[in-house]
Amino acid sequence: MIIGLIKANFPGERRVPLLPEDISGFENELIVEKGFGEYLDITDEEYRAAGCRILDRKEIFKEAEAIFSLKLIQPSDYAELRPGQMIIGWTHPMGSGKEFMKDQVYPKNLTVVDLDSNAPSIYYKNTSKPAPLPKGLLYRNSFYAGFAGVQDALIRYGLYPDDSIKIAVLGSGNVAQGAFSSLSKYSSNIRMFYRKTMPVFKETYSTYDIIVNGIEIGKDDAPILSLEEQKNLKKGTFIIDVAADAGNAIEGTHFTTLSHPIYKEEGKYYYVVPNTPSLAYRNVSRILSKILSEHIFKSDTSRFKVSDEQ
Repeated sequence: MIIGLIKANFPGERRVPLLPEDISGFENELIVEKGFGEYLDITDEEYRAAGCRILDRKEIFKEAEAIFSLKLIQPSDYAELRPGQMIIGWTHPMGSGKEFMKDQVYPKNLTVVDLDSNAPSIYYKNTSKPAPLPKGLLYRNSFYAGFAGVQDALIRYGLYPDDSIKIAVLGSGNVAQGAFSSLSKYSSNIRMFYRKTMPVFKETYSTYDIIVNGIEIGKDDAPILSLEEQKNLKKGTFIIDVAADAGNAIEGTHFTTLSHPIYKEEGKYYYVVPNTPSLAYRNVSRILSKILSEHIFKSDTSRFKVSDEQ
């Protein structure tokens, strides 16, 4: 297939998901947007030397059978999407990408290959099925979401915690592990809560100074902290949602941005930035490039197509 790689224009995004050094033996033809590697000082000529064609953004949408966009395609590109194209990247069909699915994917019969870290899936015509990709493929990106998100949140909040600050980390997955690793540089007064120990957190949540959420809950699940429970938190409590599960795990929260990452409500502070791995874009770009080269770009991407009979 002809894959067009566009620069993700999601606010604050700086990761470069494919580096020239990892382009070798690909079965797909790659078209790369002009300036694709600018954040890592990679020139268009380096991509050209690796066998890619270089085009501007609009030309890529016209020629490519599949569009690779690391983050959710933004409304400014909607008019360029052609019926029947394939979209590969983090689309979050059940979360932040719901409107994109409703407005673009279903009306234009697009195929979406969503690179969810836990369960990569293919979406086509209101149906979904597992993608032929390993689960947990991009776990290191998730680790950096927790690690870098906590670092950024602490700096923006103006506090490096010591042992006098009581901290709770919710979850045991890659995001939560990254958050714990980051916090442990400063304090040992940290407790991680898992599914089995969540009742203990519910009994003691009001005693914490910092609560870090690393869990995405299901659409039908009750929030971990309801609006009513948040009223019982201490004045100045800082909630860092590195899972960026806005409005769900912590009821009533809304997304923030890297330019305005924290808001205050009823005496509590909230950080809900959805693309924190981009804070460590130099580390994460190299990780993503090697993984995506092997599992997405190397083999013929038509393997992700879904026939109308299926």
